[in-house]
Amino acid sequence: MSELKVYNTLSRQKEKFEPITPEHVGLYVCGPTVYSDVHLGNCRTFISFDIIYRHLMYLGFKVRYVRNITDAGHLEGDRDEGDDKFSKKARLERLEPMEIVQRYTVGFRKVMEMFNNLPPTIEPTATGHITEQIIMAQQIIDNGYAYVVNGTVYFDVEKYNKEKPYGILTNRKLEDLLEGTRELGGQDEKKGRLDFALWIKAGPEHLMQWPSPWGMGFPGWHIECSAMSEKYLGKQFDIHGGGMDLAATHHTNEIAQSQACYKTSPVRYWMHTNMLTVNGVRMSKSAGNGFLPEELFSGSHPLLEKAYSPMNVRFFMLQTHYRSTLDFSNDALQAAEKGLKRLWDAYDFLMKMEVHTEKPEGTDVELDSKVRKLVNEFDEHMNDDFNTARVLASMFELVPVINSIKDKTIANNAISSDTLLLMQSKFKNYLEDVFGLKPMNEADNTKLQGVMQLLIDIRKESKSKKDFATSDKIRNQLTELGITLKDEKGGEMSWSID
Repeated sequence: MSELKVYNTLSRQKEKFEPITPEHVGLYVCGPTVYSDVHLGNCRTFISFDIIYRHLMYLGFKVRYVRNITDAGHLEGDRDEGDDKFSKKARLERLEPMEIVQRYTVGFRKVMEMFNNLPPTIEPTATGHITEQIIMAQQIIDNGYAYVVNGTVYFDVEKYNKEKPYGILTNRKLEDLLEGTRELGGQDEKKGRLDFALWIKAGPEHLMQWPSPWGMGFPGWHIECSAMSEKYLGKQFDIHGGGMDLAATHHTNEIAQSQACYKTSPVRYWMHTNMLTVNGVRMSKSAGNGFLPEELFSGSHPLLEKAYSPMNVRFFMLQTHYRSTLDFSNDALQAAEKGLKRLWDAYDFLMKMEVHTEKPEGTDVELDSKVRKLVNEFDEHMNDDFNTARVLASMFELVPVINSIKDKTIANNAISSDTLLLMQSKFKNYLEDVFGLKPMNEADNTKLQGVMQLLIDIRKESKSKKDFATSDKIRNQLTELGITLKDEKGGEMSWSID
């Protein structure tokens, strides 16, 4: 098998992957900020790294996959002043911030499950690691790279840059970064315009605050990932991933903090997924072209002509390399839907084909060689920076061969037993184990999902009106049909087909 090569944002080239500890991989991915529903751009990142995680395990690595939950410290506008997004949302809805966190954390996990993403091995929260962040900030102060002003701890970027290049991840010089930074109100207490907060003083009105050596406050967004990655993966680990929008500020600051604290570069391989566009325009709330996963699954967004299943969307994402721009359109999604069905139908037939126990006569040597070559390319393409698109291209070259055997225009014994076994094994390895695709079953049927959501809404309304007879009737009759309806915390409900 070919060696694994990974594109490293830090070096701007593909590099041979060599983990710090043989046969073990430490993988950290920046998780969601849970003050609202997870958006599709996040989903692309998490699906991409789910596939990377799966492939590393397929290669035989023992992977510790850490993906955090940001539940504090993320400020409006991603600057060092103003309220954090959780407190703002809590005030608007007259809830506790942790109610907001719980609601959207549960929602995020449900979406990941619908996309068939494997859960990370560790999913730490920022609020669960306040102590680690305080200790790290204090160590950076002790090392001379941070200062305290009125209870807020700032990282001294210009001092750090004298020893290590601050913009190393994006290959930008400090002078260029300073030119692109405008003066902002509330920054008078900083020494430099690029300095960022490790710990922020909280006013009495701030809903989320903790005691620290510098007074009551809360952590800066950037230090959260540095503290949690060090705790679970060490001062230096193998892969750090996220969306490309995180590279210029969040990941740049992570490198600076960790280097200033531990005197070592924290990550060997930095990996970033590219952005999403809709009909060629960057997806964003302000452009009105951003839609949530639930809107895709239900077809409720005005830009969508129909509903698309989670597996349809996952397969659509697989058709483009994770470092390339991915453009959503109805035509592209519908083409992916047809392509997935065509591929899965061929796969179904392939797995039912019987392997000849005796050496068959009439093997087409040329065809057999071509098939083996295409199948062996699966590993080569995935080991070339996880190129899912090229793996699928090789699979689709094999679909006509499988269909020709199905239609009996090619004899069953045209390919050898060894080649057939290899095809069956590799198709399963990649379609199910690495790509995380699954057959279109009742749970993926978007119409059934819509009906179930309607029944859940009616049942919630019945319970709120204390109409327990109707509530119980819905649950009991669904049970008779083989569908289990389960009451979750916070009044939520989930369902599954027995």
